[in-house]
Amino acid sequence: MDRVTGVQLFIRVVETGSFSKAAQEFGITQPTATKAVAATEQRLGARLLHRSTRGVTPTEVGALYYDKCKLIAREIDEADNLATLLQSRVGGTLRISTSVAFGRRAMVPLVLRYMREHPDVMVDLSFDDRYVNLVEQGIDLAIRMGRLADSTLGARYLGTNPWLMVAAPKYLKRHGTPRRATELARHACVIYSSVQGDDRWTLTTPAGDEKAVAVKGPMRSNNLSAVLAAARDGMGLAMLPWYVARESLTDGTVQQVLADHGVPAQDMHAVFPSPKLVPLKVQTFIAFLQKELAGEWWRRDP
Repeated sequence: MDRVTGVQLFIRVVETGSFSKAAQEFGITQPTATKAVAATEQRLGARLLHRSTRGVTPTEVGALYYDKCKLIAREIDEADNLATLLQSRVGGTLRISTSVAFGRRAMVPLVLRYMREHPDVMVDLSFDDRYVNLVEQGIDLAIRMGRLADSTLGARYLGTNPWLMVAAPKYLKRHGTPRRATELARHACVIYSSVQGDDRWTLTTPAGDEKAVAVKGPMRSNNLSAVLAAARDGMGLAMLPWYVARESLTDGTVQQVLADHGVPAQDMHAVFPSPKLVPLKVQTFIAFLQKELAGEWWRRDP
């Protein structure tokens, strides 16, 4: 096996955590893949991988070697794909991952508009609220909310995802409308259990002071549509993204609460497997999203 193929094989062994999976991708047997990595270790005089019944993980030396190998592989890919990147025609399959709520309410209409502008692009759109490994799942681009963790992934800022507090008019009629953040402690709250501090809600007062209030209520869920449904039903106050609450605000089934207080917003990013050699289909889709998600996109009808 030549050195370049050996480098590429080692990268995939680390990323998949498996000799068999990497071997399958390269069309070789597992013993061949194992011998190739072992030969590299012998040549370097260092153990690169920890091997166990649960898979393989890089040693300290192996992790450093992996980082260098990734740089080499990216340069090779850049050379091999230069002609493709320079072509003006955008085509191929674009694999996108997004959360369930944002995907259904925001991404679907955006993707359909993008496909009308680029008819040669086929889209594979998957919804998942769990963290998705882009490399293992073969994803070209994922939409991530909130602060990004340090990683080797490429990322582009798309815009802001603002949140607000809402409640059904019938709930406010029965229990009163809170005027200050401190009053939330005595109200029933529907809690979204994934972000925004879970059961500690943080708001910024009109005077600019930050208040963190412990809240409780009859229901909690990791699904934004469920939280919205409970709020519409009068179960209590809820913190929701604007894009989730927009239609209910328009039809009056919920109304904004503590509108003069600031609620933490999330940054939105497009994340992709590598910061280098970004495929043209990914570049054009990111540019499209940056245009569509500019300004107060959450108030616009998708």
